Parts: sequence; C-alpha cells; structure tokens
Amino acid sequence: MAADAKRTVADIMSRPVVTATPDETVSAAADRMRAQSVGSVVVVDGDRALGILTERDLVRLAAAGADPGTQVAAWMTAEPDHVAPDAEAGAAFASLAEHGYRHIPVVDDGRLVGIVSMRDLMRIAQIQPAESLAHEVPRGLEGVVVAETQIGDVRGLEGFYHYRQYNAVELAEIRTLEDVWYLLFHGDLPSSTQRDDFADEVRPLRMIPPAVKAALPEIARVANGAPPLDLLRTTVSLLGASLGYRPSLDVDHDELRAEALRVCAVVPTLLCALHRLQHGDTPIDPDPDLPYAANYLYMMLGEVPTPEHARAVEQYLISTIDHGFNASTFTARVITSTGADLAAAVVGAIGALSGPLHGGAPSRALQMLDEIGTIENADPWIRAAVERGDRLMGFGHRVYKVDDPRSVMLRSVAERLGGPKLDFAEQVEQLAVEILGELKPGRKLYTNVEFYAGIVMDACGVPRDMFTPTFASSRVIGWSAHVLEQAADNRLIRPSAHYAGPPPPQPVPSAA
Repeated sequence: MAADAKRTVADIMSRPVVTATPDETVSAAADRMRAQSVGSVVVVDGDRALGILTERDLVRLAAAGADPGTQVAAWMTAEPDHVAPDAEAGAAFASLAEHGYRHIPVVDDGRLVGIVSMRDLMRIAQIQPAESLAHEVPRGLEGVVVAETQIGDVRGLEGFYHYRQYNAVELAEIRTLEDVWYLLFHGDLPSSTQRDDFADEVRPLRMIPPAVKAALPEIARVANGAPPLDLLRTTVSLLGASLGYRPSLDVDHDELRAEALRVCAVVPTLLCALHRLQHGDTPIDPDPDLPYAANYLYMMLGEVPTPEHARAVEQYLISTIDHGFNASTFTARVITSTGADLAAAVVGAIGALSGPLHGGAPSRALQMLDEIGTIENADPWIRAAVERGDRLMGFGHRVYKVDDPRSVMLRSVAERLGGPKLDFAEQVEQLAVEILGELKPGRKLYTNVEFYAGIVMDACGVPRDMFTPTFASSRVIGWSAHVLEQAADNRLIRPSAHYAGPPPPQPVPSAA
C-alpha cells in the first residue's frame, strides 16, 4: 500500500484478538495479557464482544485491594465502543483520542474480528507523511499518546488517577510525602528501614548551598515584587550552574538521581527563603527534626505548625506530586529529551506551571469567593459570570469529566480543619453546579483540585502568593521522576506541525 493511501482499520488492526470469558478470573486474564504482551483482553461470548479488560482495570483492582480471583465481568468495561474494519484509521484515532482509550475492538456485523490500539496507530504514524496526520491531531494534543510511562496515569472518565500501581488519593490518605517520593523514584513503597535511610539521605540536601544563599537577597531585591515562581526559576538555574550539573546525556542514572534528589529537597527551602526576603523577613534554615510538610510550613511562617496543619498540607502536596502528561511535566520531558541538564528541565517546567491555566488557580478561587462576598450574592454573581462567558475559577478540568478525585479528598481535609470559609465554599460549590447545569445543559462541571486546595491552605496559614509555589514544591518530585524516566530511554521529542499559511513557493519581490 502506498504511503499516502488512506489506510483502513483492517490494514492496521491486530489479530487474532487475545480474549477472555466473563466468568474467568481477573488473575487468569492478567496472566494471558502478560504472556501475549498485550495491554487488554476483549471479553467475549463466542465471537461477540461483551466488554474489554485493560491494564488500567488491573491497576484499579489492585488499588481497591480487590481479590484477583474475582470474575472478569465485575471489572471489565461492558459494551465497549468499537470500530468497523473498513473505517479509516483516522476515525479510529479520533475515537481513541476523544475518549482516552488505548484499545478499541474491531467489529464486523456483530463479530469480533480484531483490535486496534494506540500502538498500532503510532506504528503507521512512522510511515504516513506528517502532513496527512496533522489534520487528524486534535488541537492542544488532547488525547494524543506521545510516550509510555510507568510513573502514573489519569483516568478522567472514571475520576481516578494513580502513582505507579497505587491509587494516588489512598496514598495521600495513609502515607507520608517521603513514602510517595520514594515510590516515584524507585518504583515501590519503602520498608521502614528504607524510609529511614531515604530520610537520612534527603535531610542534608535541604540546605541551600552557600553561594546560592548569598545571592538570594540581591535576587529578591532586583526582582522587586515579582511572583515567587519567577524568582524560583532564577534560583534553580543558579543552583544547577553553581553545582556543576552536566547535560543528562553525559551522566549516568546514579548521578542524575543524586541531582534530582538535591533539587527536590532544596526547592521548598528556596521558596520559603525568597518569600521571607520579599516580605522583609530573615530566611529560616530547615529543621532536621521536622518531616517535609511540617518543615515547609516552619520555614515559611517561622513557627512549628500544629500536627493537624502539617498533615493537611502534606495531603495536598501528595495529591499534586504527579498528574499525567500535564503541560509542565511534558515540558520537563521535552527539555530532557534534548540532553539538557536536570536544572534546565525543572526551570522549564516551572515556567509552564507559572501560567494561570496550569498552576495559578488556587488563589484565584479564593478571590472569586471574596468577590461573591455573601451567600445572598452568590446566585446573581454566578449567573452573571456564566452569562458573560467568564470562567468560574476552581471549576472544570481538561481531563476529568466527573468529580476531580483530588477535590473530593481535599474537601474532606477542609471539613476536618473547619474554618469560616468552608461552609461558604460548600454553598457556593452547590449553587455553581446547579446554575451551570441550568444554563449549560449537557455540560457538567465540577470543582477541581484548586477550589478546595485554596480553602485548605488558607486554613493552615499559607499566604495566597505561596499557593502556586506550594504546588511547585511537590510537583518538582513528579517532574524529576519523569526526567529520570525520559533520560533512561531517551529519544529527542521533535513533533511536526501542519503548515496552514499561503501556499509556497511564491516569488520573492525585489526590494523597493
């Protein structure tokens, strides 16, 4: 087939299909997936597709602590979407991208005849001209799979996300940040001995190197009130240069891991020092006896926090360590793919996070509540905002089409803390959901992580200008884990673009 011919699903689908029956155990189906090196099995009755069981379902089962001896029928996605064999490959790609699928059965007249996966489509992408594929790629790359990762995933249609093999919300509920940091760097949760050793390794790395520390007052002075993330970009760049970080292409895994640990450990210290300098206060060195979250609040506010406040902030930090291939994480991986050093990748990621569409909403959600003022004013304020087409800060998410699990968890944290803003926030949330349902029928919007994050951090004394920097202080761990993964199996990320300007070549006019 010519490279520029329209390919159909039949040309690229995999067959025979690896299948399972609904009464088989999940364990048996998982063994078959591993043996055949596939990411899913189609659940069948004869040659009719009843459902599909994917690797994501196996992660969901493990996260729920369910018995792998449970029948496949209990965990499969029933009545899965499917595509016909004579459909164009682009149609299959569109369905996968739109719904966040990785595999879709191919059905002909009710019979299962194959399966097409994102891998199949990526394989032909290496053959087809980039200009033909560009027409099929959604704006913003929404739903496009650009790499494989073992760090975590987001399942927006289900309201679920995970770090490696564990439910991220459950980790935030029962584990420490150091545990989750270890998990992202090493692949497993630590034993008690490993946890202690890891804490001992990290503790001295929290200190700002003397040369960088000496430069902070001048950086804060020259910046003249710039946002903390702008200052962090500058100081992380200075940190990497002063410590002699080399291109990731030229260092082994152990050296790159050591650099990553150093950056992750010192970023909270840098943020708090810069914040205090900007407000005319003296920076506070980290306390070696305090864990990550408590130490962060101590260095920022100047007093040891209550256990309740330290734990609440820790749960927020854990919930924001990683979240799929978001803009800042993707930026870090793109920079790493060039072979640049780890500090460069983190600086780029900070720049992406500083944009209000990515990391800047927690304080804006509180500002919205301030503008509403009273519950009596909430209904007309929200209606006017929706009718103007304004965005309600703290509502909606690019990936989640149901409740954001981070918002659900942080709502419970906020309820545990209490405080004057909580009841008002919950009333506004309920009203906003009702009004959006009335004025935007068919478009369901729910609170995202930023809405209750602002309530929690405000209750714990975190200043509003430190909300997004607090996000960065945990997300740097996720960025660094992705840098390590990208560097371990690197290929330069260099996509193509579809040219949409005037047709070339045109004669170049002479100068007047």
